[in-house]
Amino acid sequence: MGVVEVNGYTIEPRADLSGADLSGADLSGADLRWAYLFQTSLEGVNLSGADLRWADMREANLAGANLENTYLNQTDLGRANLSDTNLQRARLRETDLMNADLTGGDLQEADLLRANLEGASVPRANLAKTRLNRANLAGANLQHSNLAGANLIETCLRDTYLIEAYLREAYLAEADLSGADLSYADLSGANLQRANLSGASLSRADLSGADLSGVNLGEACLVYTDLRRADLTGTNLTEADLRGANLGGADLTSAVISGALLGGANFTGANLGGANFTGAVSTGHANFGRATTDEHTAWPQGVNPNFRTPPSDTD
Repeated sequence: MGVVEVNGYTIEPRADLSGADLSGADLSGADLRWAYLFQTSLEGVNLSGADLRWADMREANLAGANLENTYLNQTDLGRANLSDTNLQRARLRETDLMNADLTGGDLQEADLLRANLEGASVPRANLAKTRLNRANLAGANLQHSNLAGANLIETCLRDTYLIEAYLREAYLAEADLSGADLSYADLSGANLQRANLSGASLSRADLSGADLSGVNLGEACLVYTDLRRADLTGTNLTEADLRGANLGGADLTSAVISGALLGGANFTGANLGGANFTGAVSTGHANFGRATTDEHTAWPQGVNPNFRTPPSDTD
């Protein structure tokens, strides 16, 4: 699209459209690089395939807009309203979406490499197979969102709300999820190698078959969490709350579980070779049936590897 007039406004690179009302306009393929769109009304606008790189779109209203295949690299969308917006396959590399509203948005297969979504509201959004590696999502709200197969490698998700989020087979290697709330989330088959989940809440989450090798789960809440067949080799579970957790068939080779709460935890058939349970609490109430140990497995004082020591009055 070349230079055009819409509602009396000239649509061209570097155009000053701040505060303009372009609701419902067809701007597909428009060239709006470096445009000034501060607080512009773009509700329901068709911007598919448009070029909005380096534009200032702070506090713009894009609710229900079509931004499919749109170029938004390094665009400023701080506090913008992008609720129910179609951003499928949009390019948003290094884009500023701080405190933006993406509620119900469709960002499937979008590219948000190194984007800033700190404090953004993204509940019930579709982020399946979205590229979010090295992005900043600290404090963002992603409750009930679909992140299946998303690339979140080295992403900052510190203190993020991911309650009931769908993260099946997502890539979260080396991500920072410290303090995040993943209660009831589905992380089955996800790759979380060397991620930081210290202090995170994973209560009743599904981590079955997930790769948690080398992960920091120190002081994390894993109450009634499903960890069946998970890879927890070399994982730090120091002082984690594992009460009622299901670790059946999990691999805990060389894991550190010292000081953890284990009441009602199920370790049936787990590999505990070299695992360190020193200082763990309520070990006597955990189920270690058919678990595999070796001479390097360390137990709390008074507990033997046959798990026959009766629980103490303080358990």
